[in-house]
Amino acid sequence: MSQETAQQNARQGGAVWALVITSVAGFMAALDNLVVTTALPSIRKDLGGALDDLEWTVSAYTLTFAVLLMFGAALGDRFGRRRLFLAGLVVFTGASAAAAMAPGIDSLIAARAVQGVGAAVMMPLTLTLLTAAVPEARRGMAYGIWGAVNGLAVASGPLIGGSLTEHVSWHWIFWLNVPLGLALLPLARLRLAESHGTGAPLDFPGTLLASGGLFGIVYGLVRGPADGWTSSLVLTGLFAGGALLVGFVIHGSRAKNPMLPMRLFRSRAFSGINAASLLMFLGMFGSIFLLSQYMQGVLGYSPTEAGLRMLPWTGMPMLVAPIAGILSDRIGGRPVAAAGLFLQAVGLGYMASVVTAHASYGVQLPALIISGIGMALYFAPAANLVMSAVRPEEQGIASGANNALREVGGALGIAVMSSIFAAQGGYESAQSFVDGLRPALVTGSAVVAVAGIAALLIPGRRRAARTVTGTEPAPALETVGS
Repeated sequence: MSQETAQQNARQGGAVWALVITSVAGFMAALDNLVVTTALPSIRKDLGGALDDLEWTVSAYTLTFAVLLMFGAALGDRFGRRRLFLAGLVVFTGASAAAAMAPGIDSLIAARAVQGVGAAVMMPLTLTLLTAAVPEARRGMAYGIWGAVNGLAVASGPLIGGSLTEHVSWHWIFWLNVPLGLALLPLARLRLAESHGTGAPLDFPGTLLASGGLFGIVYGLVRGPADGWTSSLVLTGLFAGGALLVGFVIHGSRAKNPMLPMRLFRSRAFSGINAASLLMFLGMFGSIFLLSQYMQGVLGYSPTEAGLRMLPWTGMPMLVAPIAGILSDRIGGRPVAAAGLFLQAVGLGYMASVVTAHASYGVQLPALIISGIGMALYFAPAANLVMSAVRPEEQGIASGANNALREVGGALGIAVMSSIFAAQGGYESAQSFVDGLRPALVTGSAVVAVAGIAALLIPGRRRAARTVTGTEPAPALETVGS
């Protein structure tokens, strides 16, 4: 075997290991978004606590995850992406064990918050580490597999949580992360190459503005349905968070080394994929949140049965996303992502038209399949579009920003669609639930359709590539106004 062939095989092996490690780590972080939801009754029975306490077992993770994502990416760029990835993995794994052994509801909430810190450091670095390890010609397929695994984790959280709670114990929704984390630690240390970003000083003012702003917004969105949208704390969170985010935008436009340079948003590619990501997660999270309850509360399925019946939607990314990744390599990510978003909008709209208090599974199945194909077509090229929209040294920043916007979109989706559901229906009867579910699903369909329009604003692959590599005069991708 020649030296050149040996080096090529080594690079291919490194790319495979990077894909496995980053996909499993991303799965762990994404899974914990919704895995707790179906376990809440059992947790309350064992640990006690009021309903608001139980809600915080979900919200504590979402909040810390969302508000620290960009800071985690910036730390990796500054001090080494593999090093910070390992640190985040240690924190996440340790906090998972602490959550599994929590003696009371307060300690469980605290452990969930620490879990979110670890995930916020770990998650955005999975993409930058994967990008560094995979040759450019094969990144579409790699991103497709990575996206499929992450999409499956987000969507199957209620199924996994419900199955473990029903057949084993709620503690195992947290213990599940521990052996995975312990297995990944030595693999990541030995198989991932170290890489850095620009080496610029950490932007502490920008970090405080972004974290405070996102905390206020997400806190308000999460607490709004429970406390009321006119609650003083909710209004304070929303308005103060909005003001801090305005300050973050101003800071990012004027600072010398901002955490998130606002000039990136002059790019149609960067702006388009981030708008599409936020809106897609808004529609998807809100729909899964309500449909899971519909299948259990109205149609009478157990948590496991409901999760299994949603597999044509939630499991489809594992089948379709790798193929979509290959397509995005050949024809570009924009048409694949846009087609996926429009298909998911059609699927949600179709579901809204067929849900009744006694709907058969066969009637719902086409909507689930269409939505699943749409989700897969979006997840496959989305990561590639994010990472190719910026220069290599800015990919950590781009990954953190995109993940933060997706988390905010998910929180917004649950809040907005739950509010629509509560205004038009409720839990009083099966028909009342359906009366609220229909307009919420229509809203989700419309939001995802707008996400498809945002994806169409992304410039074509050739034009974007010329601009990023510097063969055209613009410093970033094509501007919105061009």
